[in-house]
Amino acid sequence: MRKLLLVAVAVLMGSTAGQAQPAPTLAKIEVNGASLIYETQGQGTPVVFVHGSPGDHRSWEGEREGIAQGHRFIAVDLRYFGAAPWTDDGAKFSIATHADDLAAFIAGLKVGQVTLVGWSYGAAVALVAAVQHPELVGGLFLYEPALTTFVTDAADAKLATDDRKDMLAPVIAAAKAGDLEGAARMVPDRVTGEPGTFATLPAAVQASLIDNARIFKVSFSAPPAPKITCEQLGEVKARVVIARGQDTRAFYRIAAETAHRCMPGSRLIVVPHARHVWPAQDPAAFDAALLAFLGG
Repeated sequence: MRKLLLVAVAVLMGSTAGQAQPAPTLAKIEVNGASLIYETQGQGTPVVFVHGSPGDHRSWEGEREGIAQGHRFIAVDLRYFGAAPWTDDGAKFSIATHADDLAAFIAGLKVGQVTLVGWSYGAAVALVAAVQHPELVGGLFLYEPALTTFVTDAADAKLATDDRKDMLAPVIAAAKAGDLEGAARMVPDRVTGEPGTFATLPAAVQASLIDNARIFKVSFSAPPAPKITCEQLGEVKARVVIARGQDTRAFYRIAAETAHRCMPGSRLIVVPHARHVWPAQDPAAFDAALLAFLGG
Protein backbone atom coordinates (compact mmCIF):
# COMPACT_ATOMS: atom_id res chain seq x y z
CA MET A 1 0.00 0.00 0.00
CA ARG A 2 2.87 2.40 0.80
CA LYS A 3 4.27 1.97 -2.72
CA LEU A 4 0.88 2.83 -4.19
CA LEU A 5 0.59 5.89 -1.98
CA LEU A 6 4.05 7.11 -2.99
CA VAL A 7 3.11 6.69 -6.64
CA ALA A 8 0.06 8.83 -5.98
CA VAL A 9 2.31 11.57 -4.56
CA ALA A 10 4.49 11.47 -7.69
CA VAL A 11 1.49 11.73 -10.02
CA LEU A 12 -0.28 14.46 -8.11
CA MET A 13 2.87 16.53 -7.62
CA GLY A 14 4.31 16.00 -11.06
CA SER A 15 3.08 19.30 -12.45
CA THR A 16 4.84 21.31 -9.72
CA ALA A 17 7.95 19.19 -9.21
CA GLY A 18 11.12 21.19 -9.46
CA GLN A 19 9.41 24.55 -8.91
CA ALA A 20 10.85 26.51 -6.00
CA GLN A 21 8.37 27.09 -3.20
CA PRO A 22 8.40 30.23 -1.03
CA ALA A 23 9.62 29.52 2.49
CA PRO A 24 7.01 28.81 5.16
CA THR A 25 6.00 31.77 7.27
CA LEU A 26 4.52 32.19 10.73
CA ALA A 27 1.53 34.48 11.15
CA LYS A 28 -0.82 35.46 13.97
CA ILE A 29 -4.57 35.95 14.10
CA GLU A 30 -6.83 37.10 16.94
CA VAL A 31 -9.85 34.89 17.63
CA ASN A 32 -12.20 34.79 20.60
CA GLY A 33 -9.81 36.82 22.73
CA ALA A 34 -6.80 34.61 21.98
CA SER A 35 -3.83 35.01 19.64
CA LEU A 36 -3.32 31.93 17.48
CA ILE A 37 -0.02 31.34 15.70
CA TYR A 38 -0.10 29.44 12.42
CA GLU A 39 2.41 28.32 9.83
CA THR A 40 1.54 28.68 6.16
CA GLN A 41 3.16 27.84 2.85
CA GLY A 42 2.06 27.43 -0.75
CA GLN A 43 -0.91 28.57 -2.80
CA GLY A 44 -4.22 27.05 -3.81
CA THR A 45 -6.86 25.08 -1.96
CA PRO A 46 -6.54 25.81 1.78
CA VAL A 47 -5.77 22.75 3.91
CA VAL A 48 -5.83 23.37 7.67
CA PHE A 49 -3.88 20.96 9.88
CA VAL A 50 -4.84 20.50 13.55
CA HIS A 51 -2.27 18.91 15.87
CA GLY A 52 -2.71 16.50 18.74
CA SER A 53 -2.05 16.90 22.47
CA PRO A 54 0.64 17.70 23.36
CA GLY A 55 1.92 19.24 20.13
CA ASP A 56 1.77 22.28 17.87
CA HIS A 57 2.24 23.15 14.19
CA ARG A 58 5.59 21.33 14.20
CA SER A 59 3.70 18.04 14.50
CA TRP A 60 3.05 18.43 10.75
CA GLU A 61 6.56 19.37 9.66
CA GLY A 62 6.95 16.14 7.70
CA GLU A 63 3.75 16.79 5.76
CA ARG A 64 4.33 20.47 4.99
CA GLU A 65 6.42 20.45 1.82
CA GLY A 66 4.44 17.71 0.10
CA ILE A 67 1.15 19.55 0.59
CA ALA A 68 2.51 23.04 -0.12
CA GLN A 69 3.59 21.95 -3.61
CA GLY A 70 0.02 22.22 -4.86
CA HIS A 71 -2.10 23.58 -2.00
CA ARG A 72 -2.01 26.18 0.73
CA PHE A 73 -0.64 24.42 3.81
CA ILE A 74 -1.89 25.97 7.07
CA ALA A 75 -0.95 24.46 10.47
CA VAL A 76 -2.45 26.21 13.48
CA ASP A 77 -1.38 26.20 17.13
CA LEU A 78 -4.51 25.74 19.22
CA ARG A 79 -5.02 27.96 22.27
CA TYR A 80 -2.53 27.11 25.09
CA PHE A 81 -0.31 25.19 22.65
CA GLY A 82 2.85 26.41 20.97
CA ALA A 83 5.25 29.05 22.27
CA ALA A 84 2.74 31.88 22.82
CA PRO A 85 2.35 32.97 26.46
CA TRP A 86 -0.94 32.18 28.14
CA THR A 87 -3.19 35.14 28.87
CA ASP A 88 -4.98 33.25 31.66
CA ASP A 89 -4.43 30.20 33.86
CA GLY A 90 -5.64 27.72 31.26
CA ALA A 91 -9.14 27.49 32.68
CA LYS A 92 -10.71 27.57 29.21
CA PHE A 93 -8.83 24.49 27.99
CA SER A 94 -11.38 22.15 26.40
CA ILE A 95 -12.35 20.58 23.11
CA ALA A 96 -15.33 22.97 23.05
CA THR A 97 -13.03 26.00 23.32
CA HIS A 98 -10.65 24.66 20.69
CA ALA A 99 -13.48 23.84 18.28
CA ASP A 100 -14.92 27.35 18.67
CA ASP A 101 -11.45 28.84 18.15
CA LEU A 102 -10.86 26.67 15.10
CA ALA A 103 -14.12 27.82 13.52
CA ALA A 104 -13.26 31.46 14.21
CA PHE A 105 -9.76 30.87 12.82
CA ILE A 106 -11.12 29.47 9.55
CA ALA A 107 -13.59 32.33 9.24
CA GLY A 108 -10.80 34.81 9.95
CA LEU A 109 -8.68 33.43 7.12
CA LYS A 110 -11.40 34.57 4.68
CA VAL A 111 -10.68 31.72 2.27
CA GLY A 112 -14.11 30.09 2.16
CA GLN A 113 -14.46 26.41 2.97
CA VAL A 114 -11.33 24.50 3.90
CA THR A 115 -10.25 20.90 4.15
CA LEU A 116 -9.57 20.06 7.80
CA VAL A 117 -6.84 17.55 8.61
CA GLY A 118 -6.71 16.32 12.20
CA TRP A 119 -4.75 13.80 14.19
CA SER A 120 -5.79 12.43 17.60
CA TYR A 121 -6.95 15.35 19.82
CA GLY A 122 -6.80 17.57 16.75
CA ALA A 123 -9.07 15.20 14.86
CA ALA A 124 -11.56 15.36 17.72
CA VAL A 125 -11.49 19.16 17.60
CA ALA A 126 -11.90 19.13 13.82
CA LEU A 127 -14.85 16.74 14.05
CA VAL A 128 -16.65 18.93 16.58
CA ALA A 129 -15.97 22.05 14.51
CA ALA A 130 -17.32 20.37 11.38
CA VAL A 131 -20.55 19.35 13.15
CA GLN A 132 -21.09 22.78 14.70
CA HIS A 133 -19.93 24.90 11.74
CA PRO A 134 -20.61 22.89 8.56
CA GLU A 135 -20.52 26.01 6.40
CA LEU A 136 -16.75 26.30 6.97
CA VAL A 137 -15.68 22.75 6.14
CA GLY A 138 -15.63 21.21 2.68
CA GLY A 139 -13.57 18.16 3.57
CA LEU A 140 -12.39 16.17 6.58
CA PHE A 141 -9.32 13.93 6.65
CA LEU A 142 -9.03 12.52 10.16
CA TYR A 143 -6.49 10.12 11.61
CA GLU A 144 -7.67 8.29 14.74
CA PRO A 145 -9.87 10.94 16.36
CA ALA A 146 -9.68 10.92 20.17
CA LEU A 147 -13.44 11.21 20.61
CA THR A 148 -16.01 8.56 21.51
CA THR A 149 -19.15 10.47 22.54
CA PHE A 150 -20.95 8.90 19.56
CA VAL A 151 -20.11 5.29 20.53
CA THR A 152 -23.39 3.69 21.60
CA ASP A 153 -22.46 0.01 21.64
CA ALA A 154 -22.05 -0.84 25.34
CA ALA A 155 -19.21 -3.33 24.86
CA ASP A 156 -17.29 -0.95 22.58
CA ALA A 157 -17.84 1.97 24.94
CA LYS A 158 -16.48 0.01 27.92
CA LEU A 159 -13.50 -1.31 25.98
CA ALA A 160 -12.63 2.17 24.69
CA THR A 161 -12.96 3.70 28.17
CA ASP A 162 -10.84 1.00 29.81
CA ASP A 163 -8.18 1.22 27.11
CA ARG A 164 -7.96 5.01 27.41
CA LYS A 165 -7.53 4.75 31.18
CA ASP A 166 -4.79 2.17 30.78
CA MET A 167 -3.11 4.25 28.09
CA LEU A 168 -3.03 7.51 30.03
CA ALA A 169 -2.65 6.39 33.65
CA PRO A 170 1.20 6.53 33.72
CA VAL A 171 1.18 9.87 31.86
CA ILE A 172 -1.26 11.38 34.35
CA ALA A 173 0.75 10.02 37.28
CA ALA A 174 3.98 11.55 35.95
CA ALA A 175 2.30 14.90 35.33
CA LYS A 176 0.77 14.98 38.81
CA ALA A 177 4.20 14.23 40.27
CA GLY A 178 5.53 17.31 38.49
CA ASP A 179 7.50 15.51 35.79
CA LEU A 180 5.86 17.24 32.84
CA GLU A 181 8.66 16.52 30.37
CA GLY A 182 8.71 12.88 31.40
CA ALA A 183 4.97 12.71 30.85
CA ALA A 184 5.36 14.20 27.36
CA ARG A 185 8.09 11.73 26.43
CA MET A 186 5.83 8.94 27.62
CA VAL A 187 2.87 9.87 25.41
CA PRO A 188 4.05 8.26 22.12
CA ASP A 189 4.97 5.04 23.91
CA ARG A 190 1.59 4.83 25.62
CA VAL A 191 -0.61 5.75 22.65
CA THR A 192 1.08 3.11 20.51
CA GLY A 193 1.61 0.51 23.23
CA GLU A 194 5.24 0.24 22.09
CA PRO A 195 8.04 1.31 24.47
CA GLY A 196 10.73 3.38 22.80
CA THR A 197 8.42 5.04 20.28
CA PHE A 198 9.38 8.58 21.34
CA ALA A 199 12.98 7.97 20.24
CA THR A 200 11.81 7.00 16.72
CA LEU A 201 10.04 10.31 16.06
CA PRO A 202 11.51 13.17 14.03
CA ALA A 203 13.29 15.88 16.03
CA ALA A 204 10.62 18.50 15.27
CA VAL A 205 7.87 16.24 16.61
CA GLN A 206 9.87 15.38 19.73
CA ALA A 207 10.43 19.08 20.37
CA SER A 208 6.74 19.89 19.91
CA LEU A 209 5.82 17.26 22.49
CA ILE A 210 8.32 18.42 25.10
CA ASP A 211 7.75 22.16 24.56
CA ASN A 212 4.00 21.68 25.09
CA ALA A 213 4.25 19.61 28.25
CA ARG A 214 2.85 22.55 30.22
CA ILE A 215 -0.65 21.76 28.93
CA PHE A 216 -0.74 18.74 31.26
CA LYS A 217 -1.33 21.24 34.08
CA VAL A 218 -4.84 21.77 32.70
CA SER A 219 -5.66 19.17 30.06
CA PHE A 220 -6.39 16.26 32.40
CA SER A 221 -8.85 18.34 34.42
CA ALA A 222 -10.58 19.85 31.38
CA PRO A 223 -14.36 19.57 30.91
CA PRO A 224 -15.59 16.58 28.89
CA ALA A 225 -15.96 16.89 25.14
CA PRO A 226 -19.25 18.14 23.65
CA LYS A 227 -21.66 15.23 23.33
CA ILE A 228 -21.53 14.84 19.56
CA THR A 229 -23.94 12.07 18.58
CA CYS A 230 -23.91 9.53 15.80
CA GLU A 231 -26.94 11.24 14.31
CA GLN A 232 -25.09 14.56 14.20
CA LEU A 233 -22.14 12.95 12.46
CA GLY A 234 -24.53 11.53 9.90
CA GLU A 235 -25.65 15.06 8.98
CA VAL A 236 -22.14 16.20 7.98
CA LYS A 237 -22.19 16.97 4.24
CA ALA A 238 -18.43 17.42 3.76
CA ARG A 239 -16.33 14.77 2.03
CA VAL A 240 -14.81 12.59 4.74
CA VAL A 241 -11.95 10.14 5.09
CA ILE A 242 -11.27 8.56 8.47
CA ALA A 243 -8.07 6.57 8.82
CA ARG A 244 -6.66 4.30 11.49
CA GLY A 245 -3.66 2.07 11.90
CA GLN A 246 -4.06 -1.66 11.48
CA ASP A 247 -2.26 -2.27 14.78
CA THR A 248 -3.62 0.68 16.74
CA ARG A 249 -5.02 0.56 20.27
CA ALA A 250 -8.67 -0.31 20.92
CA PHE A 251 -9.62 3.24 21.90
CA TYR A 252 -8.57 4.71 18.54
CA ARG A 253 -9.86 1.74 16.54
CA ILE A 254 -13.33 1.99 18.07
CA ALA A 255 -13.43 5.78 17.67
CA ALA A 256 -12.42 5.65 13.99
CA GLU A 257 -14.65 2.76 13.00
CA THR A 258 -17.71 4.10 14.82
CA ALA A 259 -17.30 7.57 13.34
CA HIS A 260 -17.06 5.98 9.90
CA ARG A 261 -20.24 3.96 10.44
CA CYS A 262 -22.05 7.08 11.65
CA MET A 263 -21.10 8.98 8.47
CA PRO A 264 -22.59 7.01 5.57
CA GLY A 265 -20.67 8.86 2.85
CA SER A 266 -17.29 8.56 4.56
CA ARG A 267 -14.41 6.31 3.57
CA LEU A 268 -12.38 4.29 6.07
CA ILE A 269 -8.68 3.70 5.44
CA VAL A 270 -6.88 1.04 7.47
CA VAL A 271 -3.13 1.61 7.23
CA PRO A 272 -1.14 -1.66 7.29
CA HIS A 273 1.21 -2.17 10.25
CA ALA A 274 0.54 1.36 11.55
CA ARG A 275 -0.23 2.71 15.00
CA HIS A 276 -1.23 6.08 16.44
CA VAL A 277 1.93 8.00 15.47
CA TRP A 278 1.87 6.97 11.78
CA PRO A 279 1.63 10.60 10.52
CA ALA A 280 4.99 11.36 12.15
CA GLN A 281 6.66 8.06 11.30
CA ASP A 282 5.68 7.98 7.63
CA PRO A 283 4.68 11.51 6.52
CA ALA A 284 5.24 10.71 2.82
CA ALA A 285 2.59 7.99 2.93
CA PHE A 286 0.29 10.25 4.93
CA ASP A 287 0.70 12.99 2.30
CA ALA A 288 0.01 10.51 -0.48
CA ALA A 289 -3.28 9.45 1.07
CA LEU A 290 -4.24 13.06 1.75
CA LEU A 291 -3.31 14.21 -1.76
CA ALA A 292 -5.41 11.42 -3.24
CA PHE A 293 -8.32 12.67 -1.12
CA LEU A 294 -7.72 16.29 -2.16
CA GLY A 295 -7.61 15.20 -5.78
CA GLY A 296 -11.01 13.61 -5.50
